[in-house]
Amino acid sequence: MAESLIKSNMFSLYPHFCISVSPKKSSSLSGFPSLSLPPLKSSSKSDFHGRRIVLRERERNPNTGSLQALSPQMSHLIGKPQKWWEKGLQPNMKKITSAEDLVNSLLTAGDKLVIVDFFSPGCGGCKAFHPKVCQFAEMNPDVQFLQVNYEDHKSMCYSLNVHVLPFFRFYRGAHGRLCSFSCTNATIKKFRDALAKHNTDRCSLGPPKGLEEKELLALAANNDLSFTYTPKKPVQPDAVLVTVAEASPASVDPLVPSTSKAIQTQDSGKALATAGR
Repeated sequence: MAESLIKSNMFSLYPHFCISVSPKKSSSLSGFPSLSLPPLKSSSKSDFHGRRIVLRERERNPNTGSLQALSPQMSHLIGKPQKWWEKGLQPNMKKITSAEDLVNSLLTAGDKLVIVDFFSPGCGGCKAFHPKVCQFAEMNPDVQFLQVNYEDHKSMCYSLNVHVLPFFRFYRGAHGRLCSFSCTNATIKKFRDALAKHNTDRCSLGPPKGLEEKELLALAANNDLSFTYTPKKPVQPDAVLVTVAEASPASVDPLVPSTSKAIQTQDSGKALATAGR
């Protein structure tokens, strides 16, 4: 009877392990056979060949009563949190990676209206206005939005004279820059008006202009940027050359300037007329 009770208790404690009963007598329990249990297998030596995941029990916050965040080992399962300037982006919104990327994006836009959005991750006004910019981009799929992160391109923004955020510049085709201004949720009407004014169907009589000449020169002169630019040769107006033969008679001294010659001729005529009187 005692032996059967011991067996039943051991089965309840170790339901997944078999118990082998040896015929030897136990020294601590006289009259009862000794029980030998197989050693417990470590979970790290399991037959599972996939990636091992370490779990940690979450504790409740004593102040709020809610569960604490998951352990760092589980962060890769949830994914990296999305930054606010990466939320709500539309297909017509592009991230600028360099000064050359900005210049080329403006030159290859054709007759499209291009809006350059200068922002900073630490700017509260930029963060509040970002959802509105995404809405404008969604409602105007023909407009190209270029996103310039000030923290990643401080030197470039300095060369472009961008000193206030959020800041916007409108470009289009051969017209180049149309307008530039700073705008927040409080002055959102400024953005709406500029978008309605310049987002009209029109054709440019010439190639896209992009940045202005002085801006390109400033970017090329910035040692922090790997941007090169060859300035265009200035067009010299044709000089109007007036020869001595065309300006005065052959008898006039050619060493005297033409204007002086005419004055001298007029003065001589007056002198002769006075002497004749």
